[in-house]
Amino acid sequence: MRCWPAARRVTQPEAPSSGETAHFRALESLYRSAPINRLFRSELQIPEAGRSVIEFDVDETQFHAAGAVHGTVYFKMLDDAAFYAANSLVSDRFLLTTAFNLLFTRPVSPGRIRAEGRWISGRRRVYVAEATLIDADGEEVGRGTGTFMRSQFPLSSLPGYGT
Repeated sequence: MRCWPAARRVTQPEAPSSGETAHFRALESLYRSAPINRLFRSELQIPEAGRSVIEFDVDETQFHAAGAVHGTVYFKMLDDAAFYAANSLVSDRFLLTTAFNLLFTRPVSPGRIRAEGRWISGRRRVYVAEATLIDADGEEVGRGTGTFMRSQFPLSSLPGYGT
């Protein structure tokens, strides 16, 4: 009986990111580099074009005087999730929020919260995206819809994009 040497696993070098995937990673880097995000323990993921997910931690430091999460937290995370879902479709320019409608559906408790953004419409100058805010129990606690338009700022000129 002849013994063959054990098969060796050959690992291929990682393929370079496609243009779309590289854009998603560059947007994630831009999110991490924004000074405002030093105040929020959060992480952005863009799994595909037109979608984004932000997970973040809420604690008592974000409460208003009556002991519940302040509305700025809802707005920040919903706006960011909708914005990055829309900007995932635009690889040359930074988008700006021109309007945002917000609905508070339940109070947020301390813990891990997830904002899920989805592009709805628009592909030229104005984009519409929505986001939902989900608590640790899987319950919706807020939702919002925003409109976003192309700015004069090239993404490639922004510190943090792609680093």
